[in-house]
Amino acid sequence: MTFRLCALLLVAGLCDLAVCHRQDPFLWLSYLRSRWRTHGAMLADTSGGDCPLECECPPSYPVAMYCNGRNLQNVPYVPSRMKYVYLQNNLITGIRDGAFDNATNLVWLMLHDNLISSEALGDNVFAKLSGLERLYLDHNRLNWVPPNLPRTIRELRLNHNNISEISASAFEGMDDLTILQLHNNAIQDLGGALKSLPSLTQLDISSNSLRKVPALLPERLHQLYMESNSIDTVPADFLTKLSQLQFVRLAHNQLTDRGIPPNAFNVSGLVELDLSFNKLERIPPVNRRLQNLYLQANQIKEFSLGSLCSVVDSRNYSHLKVLRLDGNEINTVDWTPEFALCLRLARVIDL
Repeated sequence: MTFRLCALLLVAGLCDLAVCHRQDPFLWLSYLRSRWRTHGAMLADTSGGDCPLECECPPSYPVAMYCNGRNLQNVPYVPSRMKYVYLQNNLITGIRDGAFDNATNLVWLMLHDNLISSEALGDNVFAKLSGLERLYLDHNRLNWVPPNLPRTIRELRLNHNNISEISASAFEGMDDLTILQLHNNAIQDLGGALKSLPSLTQLDISSNSLRKVPALLPERLHQLYMESNSIDTVPADFLTKLSQLQFVRLAHNQLTDRGIPPNAFNVSGLVELDLSFNKLERIPPVNRRLQNLYLQANQIKEFSLGSLCSVVDSRNYSHLKVLRLDGNEINTVDWTPEFALCLRLARVIDL
């Protein structure tokens, strides 16, 4: 240690003469670290309470609390300044009423990948979170949709639970809800639970126990995922009522030709249609503006050109870019030049 640095430390009262005489070459580093810790503590925002010891609240982002992956069994105290709380990947089994009443400004609340059951979840746990926009409760043990959810939620994840029934009032008043994930549950019927969601654009109800397409779907739906259910029929007019719907997935169901009314999928707004892994024997008629059509792993025996192009000329042709027909029983011997004209924009054709 130089004499000058030793003198400075002595003046600052950070070492005595004996320490300086030992000339510890790392004393200056310890000094700087202690200054940084003291300075960081002074800058840390502790409004609304200190950060829980089991969590991390970065001074550079004082409105976020990271408690994920800490083997927590209960929800810790949440300071009132918090807007983003991460509690996923823990061992939380239940949440009592009032757990978040001190932090009513929460915007994101991540509770996925825990062990939360409906019986151990208070009826008013989320009731006072008047600004909550994202609530993730997927990969838990819920048997029903939690009551009294904030009406401000925009994205709600309830997938990978044990939900079998949804009451008609479960989402009542949630006018801002845009994304709803209910896949991988045990839902048999949605009834009219979705009719009061005017802003819903993405609905995932795949991998449930549905036997029919839900009635009263929100009119602004843009993406509808229903694969891996037991649906064997579709309503004749369900797509005409959903003028903004562009993506429909019905793969891995029990659809047959008899269960698809004529022109049920012949709507101009549809961009992608997935009917793979069903029991179809014919290609259902689709609109020429459709871009992606998945029909692999069915029982289709012929390539019916009229289902894709009712008229083939310079101005009338299919807009399909991807056509999957592999895993069927189609004979390509009868392929004619008209097929190429009809599918002139196709980049992928699997037969």
